[in-house]
Amino acid sequence: MKDSISLLHQFDRRLIDSLYVEAMVLADEARSFFDHRAEEHRAVLSQIDRVEFACESLKVTTRLMHIIAWLLTQRAIIHGELPESSRTDAHHRLGEAASTPAGMTARFSEEMAGLIGASEDLYQRVARLERQFVGRADGALPMPTGPARDLLTRLERAF
Repeated sequence: MKDSISLLHQFDRRLIDSLYVEAMVLADEARSFFDHRAEEHRAVLSQIDRVEFACESLKVTTRLMHIIAWLLTQRAIIHGELPESSRTDAHHRLGEAASTPAGMTARFSEEMAGLIGASEDLYQRVARLERQFVGRADGALPMPTGPARDLLTRLERAF
């Protein structure tokens, strides 16, 4: 069983690392867009749509900040810098992030709509992963099962 837990931790580490890279790339894309191209997109919008654009810009950056902070916490847990119990600690959980109302992205450029969609998708995936980690830590979710896991369990019992 210890080997299967070790494999699960290796998988968790790789998953967290790949999500972290994805989040940092998306954050860099968002920064580049907001620094260099957002003004030209805002210029063609109505006054109310400019306000909506500003709100959605803040939502994108807030989502990304919550994601990156949570992923850094998970990396600290995996590397032993924080205890496993931190996963269930309220101040180490993924922060709440407002979603974008349906149809809102149609008002904006394709690039802005892409950033909104990508940040929401990444946030939802990270939130799902957090639920799995917390469920596993609370004992509510059993270890993943499958043919490979069953074989490992039988081998561990035999030796």
